[in-house]
Amino acid sequence: MLDHVFTHLVSAHRNSFEAALLQRQAVEERFQVDVFLGDVSFETSYSLPGEVRPARIRVDTSLDWPTWSQTSYRSWAIGDDPDEPPEVLVEIAFRVQGLDGVPDAAPLLAALPVTLEVLGEPLVRGPATIEQMLIGGGDPECAVEVAYEGSCAIDEATLEDLATLEAGLAPLGREVASLLVRIADLPFSFRPVEPIDD
Repeated sequence: MLDHVFTHLVSAHRNSFEAALLQRQAVEERFQVDVFLGDVSFETSYSLPGEVRPARIRVDTSLDWPTWSQTSYRSWAIGDDPDEPPEVLVEIAFRVQGLDGVPDAAPLLAALPVTLEVLGEPLVRGPATIEQMLIGGGDPECAVEVAYEGSCAIDEATLEDLATLEAGLAPLGREVASLLVRIADLPFSFRPVEPIDD
């Protein structure tokens, strides 16, 4: 079941990032429903304004609304007292791609905080992941990514007034924009990229 609390969350997330003047990578946006388990997820990507396409520096976000959270929300909605408040699972990944050679991940890790806060809950930073692809002529094209993961409980006050999601997520867009600017100042070496025609 698609509960309206999740659609409000998606809308508040989008408004937060767009209010911070970040540019949505529409081709990367996905809204999915697991027809077997019932889990609902939303994935999207943003970059700083004016980035080439595909963006060399971007943030990928994922919101997951698991079945048990939907059940918890429905119990609350009909007046029952759920055992646990509904939660949304959140992943925020900062990605630098199109690199000319294997990068040193240390400057990226140094530029990113150990935790990010979403709706009052800390998301914990994971280790850096480096990808390497061999393209024509054997020249490597690399990417480095650092992801934050965690779960955010949605308290009763928020459930009673879903408009508070806007205020709760507003600082996230500003912080992500600030971190993208910080990453853009790092001395990464990029391969030439040809923009994709619309």
